[in-house]
Amino acid sequence: MQINLKNKHVIITGASRGIGKAIAELLVSCGAKVALQYNKNKNSAEKVQKTLGPKAHLYQCDFSNGLEVNEFFNEVAEDFKRIDVLVNNAGIAIKSNPEKDDIAWIDDWLQTMDVNLNAVGLLSKKAIQHFKTHEGGSIINISSRAAFRGDTKDYMAYAASKAGIIGLTRSIARAYGKDNIKAFLIAPGFVRTGMARDFIEEYGEEYATKDLALDHMTEPKDIARFVAFLASGLADHATGGTFDVNAGSYVH
Repeated sequence: MQINLKNKHVIITGASRGIGKAIAELLVSCGAKVALQYNKNKNSAEKVQKTLGPKAHLYQCDFSNGLEVNEFFNEVAEDFKRIDVLVNNAGIAIKSNPEKDDIAWIDDWLQTMDVNLNAVGLLSKKAIQHFKTHEGGSIINISSRAAFRGDTKDYMAYAASKAGIIGLTRSIARAYGKDNIKAFLIAPGFVRTGMARDFIEEYGEEYATKDLALDHMTEPKDIARFVAFLASGLADHATGGTFDVNAGSYVH
């Protein structure tokens, strides 16, 4: 089945590499016009935009700054006139041992919450307001299996931030369904990206693969396919649902 996203306008955060890049590539191939958010990886973002052509537009935004997040959404809405889908993919994972200095640890915690949860909440709020005046829309949030099963002691903030997205997504789905606004959650495990490579270098290949039910790690394109399906409107009655895309390493 070919997914048709012609005339769909989509925001994709964290789109300069990894999962976000794969999502952008697939959605554009399905006909969508996309706004690609990046923060520091300008060269990578420009390469993605050049590859995708005129249907892809770049926007720089630091998600640790709420004012920038607000302006980012406003700028895209002004440029695109209509937004149909918001894909909250951007995220960070800061290694932060609880034994470190209290001030340093809370700085790591707050930065993680700003990027992984607060920015997602603000963008979702902005999207809801926009959708209510444009006949509806969809929010697709990329969480993590860590939100459900937890993570290592060094990544408690990451797990907590991703867990917060669960309640946000389900609340949006329940509160705004009558406004034709849908919200979905995708929970990956280890995906073959630069972020996963950092984990593998730290903990070893076996740590990343020992829990997999399948014989290979999840690829970014596996996540992208789910996003395209949800963005198409073919699964609207799954609003509020969580989709585990983690090679069977955590099923709930």
